[in-house]
Amino acid sequence: MALEYGQNGLWGVLTPQANTTVEPELWALLPPGHSLINARLVSDQSTIEERLVDYTMRFGVTAERFGNAPVNCIAAACTGASYLIGALREAEIVDEMQTRFGVPFLTAALATVAALRAVGARRIALLTPYPETLNRPCVPYWESFGLEVVAKAGPALEDNVFHPIYAMTGSGVLASYRTLSESDADAILMLGTGMATLGPILTGLEEGLKPAVSCNLALAWAAAQARPWDALEGETFEDWRQATHWRQRYDGLVGG
Repeated sequence: MALEYGQNGLWGVLTPQANTTVEPELWALLPPGHSLINARLVSDQSTIEERLVDYTMRFGVTAERFGNAPVNCIAAACTGASYLIGALREAEIVDEMQTRFGVPFLTAALATVAALRAVGARRIALLTPYPETLNRPCVPYWESFGLEVVAKAGPALEDNVFHPIYAMTGSGVLASYRTLSESDADAILMLGTGMATLGPILTGLEEGLKPAVSCNLALAWAAAQARPWDALEGETFEDWRQATHWRQRYDGLVGG
């Protein structure tokens, strides 16, 4: 691949229109020699649920904006959409996109399923930033992959900000993480790509909290392999979870 940046892999990322978290977290998570380009999923639908479903129908046209850039995977950073369309329709879209573009198409939700399997988790606790309209379809989605949801908690939604999920602070996420670590879950699943998770994950490592998997962490791990989600090498995930290559980059981005 004749690239100055991204010689080991160039990711094409599809990000919801107002999401302010995906790009900073993926840039922090990029392993050496990898780079990414981003295209925004846009919709004029009035509710978050309608927009999420609309995004799935725009994956193809949005990915076309990469033109002939030599991306070696396309990563859809939009977890909530998977719950609403369901695992069967999601699988159809994955097949359609991979046939159309000739590279692995990874959804954040399916990458997360693979990461949970990599840590050996069956019983999970959900750290959720969602309103109940997304929490309800969220649980059966994870259960459809053989996971058992044993607990659920999350920071309070703030209605007086530009977006209740994207404006959440790491301190609220960390407080919920500590609470859920007292459950009998095998792992904590930090939901969504819009909630900031990397800081709480690092603190959890320092405090010895239960293993945490976030959707952005899982998506970056999957994109770095550029393989279909069900062919990912699970043994590599522990280094990612332990922040082996990304801790210093994260500290630099947040001024730590």
